[in-house]
Amino acid sequence: MLFCIVCADRPGCLDLRQATRPAHLEYLKSHAHHLIQAGPVLDAAGQPCGSVLLIDAADRAEAEKFAAGDPYAKAGLFESTVIRPYRMVFRDGQMVA
Repeated sequence: MLFCIVCADRPGCLDLRQATRPAHLEYLKSHAHHLIQAGPVLDAAGQPCGSVLLIDAADRAEAEKFAAGDPYAKAGLFESTVIRPYRMVFRDGQMVA
């Protein structure tokens, strides 16, 4: 089942994000089999201010565990995290559902 994880950074935490980024990327690499898409949300100045991850997980509990295990989450970077089931309709310009 697909889940969309949307995380908003706490204000003023760009340094924390940058310091934690290597561990975050290693975490994502170690869970690459679950990742459909992942990347930062950018502010008006083009700086990261959050994250969006689209993952394939068995259920919501697994999606929550994945989100909680992210080094960004463990470091306290996020002000909020929203996890929602997701249904893909288009992929690479093609209707899939």
